[in-house]
Amino acid sequence: MLLGRVIGTVVASKKVPSYNSVKLNVIQPLDENEKPYGQPIIAADAIKQAGRGELVFYVRSRDATEAFDSSFIPVDASIVAIVDEINKD
Repeated sequence: MLLGRVIGTVVASKKVPSYNSVKLNVIQPLDENEKPYGQPIIAADAIKQAGRGELVFYVRSRDATEAFDSSFIPVDASIVAIVDEINKD
C-alpha cells in the first residue's frame, strides 16, 4: 500500500458503465515522511468516503482493480483506507 493525500475530485459527465457510483479523487503521493513526491494521480475511491485533505492508503495496478466488489473496474489506482494516525515509534 502507498500513502497519499486527497487534493481534489474528478467529475465525468460520460463514463463507462462500470464507473457508475464510483467516486474519483485526485491524490498527491507522499513519501514515508508525508512529503509530496511525484505528480498527482487519479484514484477510484473504493471506500466511498475519502474527502479533500484526508490521508489515505492506495494501491496500484492489478490490486487497484480488485479493490471493488463488483465486476472488473478499469482503474490504475484505488483508495482502500483512510489513515487515522501514523505512529512512528
